[in-house]
Amino acid sequence: MQYDQFPGSGFGPSNLVDLVRHRASATGSDVCFRFLVDGENEEESLTFRELDRRARQVASWLQSYKLGGERALLLYPAGLDFICAFFGCLYAGVVAVPAYPPRMNRKMDRIDTIATDAEAAVALTTQAVLDRVQPLLELTPDLKKVRWLATDQVPEKIEDNWSNPGITGDTLAFLQYTSGSTGTPKGVMLNHTNLVSNCALISHAFELTRSGMGVFWLPSYHDMGLVGGILQPLYMGRPNIIMSPMAFLQRPFRWLNAISRYRATCSGGPNFAYDLCVRKITPEQRSKLDLSTWTVAFNGAEPVRAETLDRFAEMFESCGFRRDAFYPCYGLAEATLLVSGGLKSEPAVVRSYDAKALENGEVVSLTQSEPGARRLVGAGQRLPNEQIAIVNPETRTLCPPNEVGEIWVKGPTVAQGYWRRRDETDYSFQARLADTGDGPYLRTGDLGFFQDSELFIAGRLKDLIIIRGLNHYPHDIELTVEKCHPAIRPSSAAAFAIDEGDESRLVLVCELERTAREEVDAVLAAILRDVSREHELQV
Repeated sequence: MQYDQFPGSGFGPSNLVDLVRHRASATGSDVCFRFLVDGENEEESLTFRELDRRARQVASWLQSYKLGGERALLLYPAGLDFICAFFGCLYAGVVAVPAYPPRMNRKMDRIDTIATDAEAAVALTTQAVLDRVQPLLELTPDLKKVRWLATDQVPEKIEDNWSNPGITGDTLAFLQYTSGSTGTPKGVMLNHTNLVSNCALISHAFELTRSGMGVFWLPSYHDMGLVGGILQPLYMGRPNIIMSPMAFLQRPFRWLNAISRYRATCSGGPNFAYDLCVRKITPEQRSKLDLSTWTVAFNGAEPVRAETLDRFAEMFESCGFRRDAFYPCYGLAEATLLVSGGLKSEPAVVRSYDAKALENGEVVSLTQSEPGARRLVGAGQRLPNEQIAIVNPETRTLCPPNEVGEIWVKGPTVAQGYWRRRDETDYSFQARLADTGDGPYLRTGDLGFFQDSELFIAGRLKDLIIIRGLNHYPHDIELTVEKCHPAIRPSSAAAFAIDEGDESRLVLVCELERTAREEVDAVLAAILRDVSREHELQV
C-alpha cells in the first residue's frame, strides 16, 4: 500500500482507494455510514470492511467488461448503494460521473447531456431505477447506447477477482458536473490528490476529530454532499449519518432531530436550509431538540446572510445551539470544495459596508445603522497551502486594499480543468497575473475583498446586473425584496435583467406564502417602493 506525503496533512494514503483499504484493515468493523431510510428511525449501516468488499465487487464487475479508464454515470437515489458504486468505480480505475437519478414523469435531457459530454460507456444504478427508466430510454437514443448495470444485482463472490489497476494521486477520480445555471453543464476533472488534499483542508479548518459525528442531507451528486458528506468522513475515519435531500425538504425537523439524536458535532448546508428550519420547525418540535453538541454549523454554497444567522441563533438558543457554532465558508466545485474558512473557536465575522460603493468596486465601511449599509458575513481566511488573490478581472493585476476584485485561487485542491474543454480550461484554470506572470490560478468568477485577513464575498462577476451603466448585485436586490413584506418567503426571490431593445430592464420573481393570495397588490406595491428607494431602480 503506497503512502506519500500530501499537502496539508502530513503522511497518509495518496489516494482514496488506499485510504479505504487502510480503514478496512485497521478499523474494519467500525461503522462508517448510517443511512436514515425514512429520514428518521429506519436505518441501514455500512462498515469500512463492508464498503471495501462491496467496492471490490462493483470494481470486479466493471473490470470484467474492460471498462478501465471509461466514464460511468452514477444514477442513484440517496443511500448506501451510491457510495459502494462510487468507490467501485475508483477501485476499477473507472471515472465516476455522479448525476441526479431519473425522476418519475420527468424528461432525461440533463442526464442525456451529461452522458454525451462525458462520453459515458456505462450507467450504474439500482434495479428499481433501471426498471423505471427503461421505457424512457427509447426517447433518448444516446442513453440507450450506454451499457446499463444494476449494481444491486452484482454476482456474489466476484470481489475476489479484483485487481488494483495502479491508482495514484494523479489518477482522474470523477467528473463533478456544474449546475449549468450560467451555461451548459461542464465536467470538473478531479483527481485523487485534489480530493485527499481538500479532505485534509476541511479537517484542519473544521478542527475535526475521529470522536466526532456528522449529519448530512445534501445530495451525493453535489460537491458539498459528496466531498463533505462522504469522502471527508472516510478520510477522518469517523462515522456519518446521511439522509435524502427530500427527507429534509419535506420535514426540516428531521435534520436537526438527527443532529440531536446522534449527538452530532458537524453538520450544515446552504443558507436556505437554516431559513427553512426557522420557518417550518414548530415550538413543540423545538422542545424535543438538544443541539448542544453541534460545534461546527457550516454555511456555504450560496450567499450567507447575517439575518439568517440572527434568526436561527435566536430561535434555537433554547435548544442549546450556540451562535459561535456558525462556520461561514467559501468554496466551489472547481476547487474540489472548500477554499476559505475561519477559526472554529471564533464567532462568525459580520461587518457593514456601503452598498453603493461596493457596486462601484470600492470597500467603504459603515456602521450597521447608517443609511445604505449592507451587512456582509465573512467567509473565513486563507487556509494552509492555498493562495487567494483579489484581482482586477480586466487588467489581471492585484487589486489594492479596499477594492473589490475577482477571487483567484491557487493550490493542490484546484481541479485539473473542464473535461474536454480546452479553451474554457485555459481561461478559468490557467490564469496568470499580467505584470508578474504568477500562476496558474483558478478564476472563480466570484467578486470579493479581504479586510483584516477576512475574505468577504461581494457577488458574482457573471451575475452582475448592469442598468444604465451602473452595477447591481442580484442578492442585494433580492434581500430588499424579501424584507419588504412578510408575505414573501425568505430565500425565495430572484433578480435578473432582460434586454428590451437597447435597454436593460430589471425583472423580479418571488414566492409568496400560501396564505398570502389576497395580499398580492400590497406585496407588489411594497416591492416597487423599496427597490426604488434602496437601489434607485424600477421593476
